[in-house]
Amino acid sequence: MKTNGRGYGIALLLIATMAWGALFPIAKNALAIMDGFYLTAFRYGLASVIFAAILWLTEGRKAFRLEGRALSLFIFGSLGFAGFSILVFVGLSRSTSEHGAIIVALMPLITAVLSWVTKGIKLKRATLVCIAGALTGVLLVVTKGNWAALQGGALLPDLMIFLGAVCWLFYTMGAGQFSGWSPLRYTTISCLLGAVTILLVTAVATTSNVIHAPTVSEVLSVKWQIAYLVLIGGVMAVLSWNTAIKLVGAVNGVLFINMVPVTAFAIGIFQGRSFSTIELDGAAITILALIANNLSHREFFRRRADMSGPNMQVIFAALQISLRARNELTAMLQRAQMEKRDITDQEVEDLRIGNDILSEDLISRLRSTPPAG
Repeated sequence: MKTNGRGYGIALLLIATMAWGALFPIAKNALAIMDGFYLTAFRYGLASVIFAAILWLTEGRKAFRLEGRALSLFIFGSLGFAGFSILVFVGLSRSTSEHGAIIVALMPLITAVLSWVTKGIKLKRATLVCIAGALTGVLLVVTKGNWAALQGGALLPDLMIFLGAVCWLFYTMGAGQFSGWSPLRYTTISCLLGAVTILLVTAVATTSNVIHAPTVSEVLSVKWQIAYLVLIGGVMAVLSWNTAIKLVGAVNGVLFINMVPVTAFAIGIFQGRSFSTIELDGAAITILALIANNLSHREFFRRRADMSGPNMQVIFAALQISLRARNELTAMLQRAQMEKRDITDQEVEDLRIGNDILSEDLISRLRSTPPAG
């Protein structure tokens, strides 16, 4: 049963992350017709109603009580749904879907930095290295290796996407203040209140002539994209993710966030987009850095990372013995072949004596090394 539950959780994680990966090219297509503000309004205006219906059916009327936490829910909902979606969609309208996906995939590392800034949780050396590697990879993707692109406002759209990801992480961290609530309840109430902010901001931007309201024909022309953003990239992906995290744990779940940029790049390739070697290398570096950071938090790898100096010396001594034996045996065979003869017993004995000396040194180190843990 445990194995089946884990397999089910992994399947749900793949569904959620691949759905989010496909969200970027689909949203990019819709943004050619509809402004990011209105696309966000349609997405979360409809999604919040669906979430509310599901919450009502599963937890009942009492789940909608705010319990005196309306302000906190409003702030977190505004950050998570209005801030995240509007910034990401507006940035995506001027960037590429692949850039958006690779930037959003940085969330696990951004979380580590925010935890350090807001909670004083010290960053591990391995995490700092992974952050540096991931940022290098992202810069390679967004600049295509042309560092002059860092000047001026060329990277402003990608920066907006990054800030949107930061907004979502503040929303995610806010969930810790509602530990007694189910994930569905927190998602639904915050989404409903966040939708209010989205509608207000969109109305102000429209009356200020910053954006214009889409026509009925424009809305109908992207109805399938909106349906995907609401039903698949919204409701289904969020519910799949929350269920999967309960089954496999957060550490395992976050590892699957790498499927977001992988899916976005795969769709781009399928659509005939061409990527430079620098872009693909940057994406690979970022994904590897995310994987490495995830692995560094696992007990199996932490035990090995905590190995003491003497233990490492033992390992290097063992490697030295094996490499020396291999090199000397290779040289011995080459000499015998050049001289067209067999290896002599004396040569084999000399090799054995030399390795015995190194082996005795290894054994003495093992005896003098205190046991781990």
